[in-house]
Amino acid sequence: MASDQSGRPALGTATAPADGTSSRRNRRILVTAVAVLLGLVLAAAAAVYVVTESLGNNVSRIPGAFAGIEESARPAATDATTFLLVGTDSRSDEPTTGTDAAAGVNPGSQRSDVIMIARVAPDGTTASVTSIPRDSWVDIPGRGMNKINAAYAFGGAPLLIETIENLTGVRVDHFGIIDFAGFQQMVDSVGGIDVRVARATSNIGVDFHEGLNHLDGSQALAYVRQRYDLPGGDLDRAKRQQNALKSLLTKAGTTTSDPVGLYDLVDSTTRTVSIDDTLSNGALRDLALQWRGLRASGVTFTNAPVAGLGREGAQSVVYLDEQLAPQYWQAVREGTVAGYLAAHPDEALSTSPR
Repeated sequence: MASDQSGRPALGTATAPADGTSSRRNRRILVTAVAVLLGLVLAAAAAVYVVTESLGNNVSRIPGAFAGIEESARPAATDATTFLLVGTDSRSDEPTTGTDAAAGVNPGSQRSDVIMIARVAPDGTTASVTSIPRDSWVDIPGRGMNKINAAYAFGGAPLLIETIENLTGVRVDHFGIIDFAGFQQMVDSVGGIDVRVARATSNIGVDFHEGLNHLDGSQALAYVRQRYDLPGGDLDRAKRQQNALKSLLTKAGTTTSDPVGLYDLVDSTTRTVSIDDTLSNGALRDLALQWRGLRASGVTFTNAPVAGLGREGAQSVVYLDEQLAPQYWQAVREGTVAGYLAAHPDEALSTSPR
């Protein structure tokens, strides 16, 4: 199968340009598994009703995320909780997700840039996060074969959810989206994140040295958006995104002991994420209580199995591994991804992605 294969660390040795060039280039929305992060930080505050209630009001809801999906054709519901989390190719200068989003923004008018499935076990102590390459060549219901990121542009959240469920056999319970500005805010709200880099690289004016790097929000965005000068291109970029998420979750876990820091993190998270409208404040509070034992160490990160890269007409595409897929998605459904990775260690997220 083709694959893309002490002390405080120093801050990145270069900063993003101040002339706005970086901002203009970074218009593509970035996704992170916000649901897992939201569950962690709300779990720490779950005992204080007013916090979960008042900050829950900050969360922007997406109406009709599951509209028109035929129930009889969907995978069976389970006791686990699954979020589908995406980002889009928006070119907007203003926030397009969360409560600060401009009025009238239509998320479905853009292609999804990154797609992740976050699945939390019924007991709320373990979870898996799976990245699906945006260029994966799949069957989109009613549209035929196309890149999976086109599903969101064709039909918004409902069509992307239907496409994912048909591909994986995993039932999607909730849908969430965040833009690059929100990602930066969350990273800055925890004082930056620490990531390991396999070899020195640079992207849009930010240098990453080999080893441990401490990144603020703008530097973290440059880190997760890099694909050029990485051997696996977009596949390596997906691993960087997961690595950043893992670090963000770890940092969030340390922030929960600081009441002021906790409030800033929860406030930042709730203001920058948009979620489906089936998640009321009460439902968020229930998840917080259910997931109070979830820690970053209990979250497993990996990518959908890839067979190789190729072309369909003028498009560069990613071919998913049809032989490994049934075994992999069964592991996701059954909460045994860690066991799957023990048998396929090359598919696990490295501690130092390229």
